[in-house]
Amino acid sequence: MKNTYLLIVMFFCISINAQNIQRVEPPFWWTGMNHNQLELMVYGKDIAQYKPTLDTDNIKLVGVKKTNNKNYIFLNLDLAEANSGIFKITFSKKGKKTLSIDYELKERIQNSKNREGFNSSDVIYLITPDRFSNANEANDVVKGLREKSINRKDDYERHGGDLQGIINHVDYIQEMGFTAIWPCPVLINDMPHQSYHGYAMTDFYQVDPRFGTLETYIELGRKAKEKGLKLIMDQVANHIGSEHWWMKDLPSEDWVNFETEYLNDSIVTTNHRRTTNQDFYASASDKKLMNGGWFASAMPDLNQKNPLLATYLIQNSIWWIEELDLGGIRQDTYPYPDKEFMSKWAGAITNEYPNFSIVGEEWSYNPLLVGYWQKGAKNKDGYQSNLTSSMDFPMQKAIVDALNEEENWSSGLVKMYEGLANDFNYANPSKIMIFPDNHDMSRIYTQLNEDVTKTKMALSYILVLPRIPQIYYGTEILMNDTAKPGDHGLIRTDFPGGWKGDVTNAFSGKGLTSEQLEMQSFLKKVLNYRKNSEAIHSGKTIHFAPENGIYVLFRIQNDEIVTVILNKNNEAVQLNLNRFDEIGLKGKKVRNIVTDEVFEWDNVLNINSEGSLLLTTKI
Repeated sequence: MKNTYLLIVMFFCISINAQNIQRVEPPFWWTGMNHNQLELMVYGKDIAQYKPTLDTDNIKLVGVKKTNNKNYIFLNLDLAEANSGIFKITFSKKGKKTLSIDYELKERIQNSKNREGFNSSDVIYLITPDRFSNANEANDVVKGLREKSINRKDDYERHGGDLQGIINHVDYIQEMGFTAIWPCPVLINDMPHQSYHGYAMTDFYQVDPRFGTLETYIELGRKAKEKGLKLIMDQVANHIGSEHWWMKDLPSEDWVNFETEYLNDSIVTTNHRRTTNQDFYASASDKKLMNGGWFASAMPDLNQKNPLLATYLIQNSIWWIEELDLGGIRQDTYPYPDKEFMSKWAGAITNEYPNFSIVGEEWSYNPLLVGYWQKGAKNKDGYQSNLTSSMDFPMQKAIVDALNEEENWSSGLVKMYEGLANDFNYANPSKIMIFPDNHDMSRIYTQLNEDVTKTKMALSYILVLPRIPQIYYGTEILMNDTAKPGDHGLIRTDFPGGWKGDVTNAFSGKGLTSEQLEMQSFLKKVLNYRKNSEAIHSGKTIHFAPENGIYVLFRIQNDEIVTVILNKNNEAVQLNLNRFDEIGLKGKKVRNIVTDEVFEWDNVLNINSEGSLLLTTKI
């Protein structure tokens, strides 16, 4: 591997001799930003040997930093008094041709600072773009990229879905009742295999041309906003793809972790022991391997302790927020990077956008670990993450276990009841993200053994919790991975109707089974009610310990009371409503949110069979 690496570097250096300046990142910036001390990464043959100067007095060149690689130079610009427009940066060296670049400062989007992130009033639609809809067949295969074909019969190859496909179906997403869209990463993954998923980026400033262009990405944000939908960007600060352009000529010898081992053909991967971030007793070697080891052999681990790289990553996130007019960020593998950097990263973003939202992925079933990463947590080590949201894997597991288990004192619905009781551990439970499944885990319909009733029960509960719900595309039509549970390629199955010639079309309903249509209708009804429910968005939560296979939870805000009743009994039962008198429903009319049936809340409620009831006092 080492020899191959050196040959690649030599070829790359030779190829840039004709053009000394290859890259300037960020490619442009804005005036009026809190982040007005801009770090520019300039890359080109021997560029560090040149002296930079500016042609304007409104912008100050306050520092120049160099690394052991003479092909990089980092400029620190003070933009506090800068005006929008283009200015020139000149690079000069005695006896050499003078080089120059034009750099643009744009006007900031009006009211950008006050943008609203996602919150508990939202329900997020998670999409794997390659598997959702192929609207532009011309970009299915792009000449010059390493993965050179599409094959819908292979779950691990590209299938051709793109950004335009999402744009074409924004109406469907909005009409279903979702209020935000989270596409998995769409930045370029010029990897030879499995590039479809997006998590091995090879350029932080380029949209993958197989998904579309930057303009298409911007259009998605614009179209979504017109329909009242927020656009969430999936970002990765922990690692890159092994074909990232940096890996051909690293900016510094400490840009990635375990670089020496890589050059010696020995890749060091993480131990995945995420508890080392909190463990008072963790060994130094375990901590180093957790945060420094590569996430996978094809995913080099970035060293966020390098201050130049740290600033680069912070600026990249801010750049995309501003450029796409984002309504949130989902940060992949949150506990894996250097945690002090992640605190600075999230803090810099929320300093720029005080009402913004960031959710971090902590795949742990321990609520103590999930709560540790949320802003406001009273951690014994004093750590403050500045992260608004983390992901509720503990509750997701509790819901699945509760619905699959037999009812006993310590099993069944009590798992959900006690799981929600863990909210005392969270600094802000309503900003935790809950989900039935996602792009990395088995579909909820599969996890619940293809039981439609239990799937509706799970969704009924999730959508009334004091949380931010996320639903994975296809849940509304009972998509599954039952043939091979947990297989990532199968989990990310094509959404029917997204390709020309599809016999089944979930967007129109054509070809769906009666069960699929019923589930789609059920979810649409609940989501559209939730969209305008203050009780669910911000109301008080009261739940009663499960009894006799029935669990009841209420959300209350002024005159609106939303009730979810989960019943695991196979036969008809009578629920004694006197137990819930403290809620104040006695004698009031309630409406079934799904069926629109209206009845009076009295002493007894007859429940015919297993399932869920969603009731509201809003008639």
